[in-house]
Amino acid sequence: MTPSQQIGQLIAGLTDWRGETLAGIRKTILAADPDIVEEWKWMGSPVWCLDGNIVVGNAHKDKVKLTFSHGASLPDPDNLFNNGFGGKVWRAIDMFEGDRLNEGALKELVRAAIDYNQAKKKKKAAAGAKPRTQA
Repeated sequence: MTPSQQIGQLIAGLTDWRGETLAGIRKTILAADPDIVEEWKWMGSPVWCLDGNIVVGNAHKDKVKLTFSHGASLPDPDNLFNNGFGGKVWRAIDMFEGDRLNEGALKELVRAAIDYNQAKKKKKAAAGAKPRTQA
């Protein structure tokens, strides 16, 4: 099975509000950039990637959690993040039954994560391209 098929199967198996929520989130994430790739990591987590991990989605017993790999470095003008403030790297959005997510703000957050990944990739490439000095 492809990662996209595995994610589809996970969503189909969630017959309550979490499946509907995760399906909507998936659609919004994929709409943010046509080059986003779906991956299946860590023994059963949907991960959306472009030049690195963007966001991991998990359905827990009482919530759907979106964890942004470099969320602490991303602008969040709409205050979507509501968890993970104690760490220096990731940030999360915990959604509970009845919560509504601002799709436009989520798209912008995903685009900011892509920009972050691409800037990090360019910086790493530039560091590797430094001329060597001869001894």
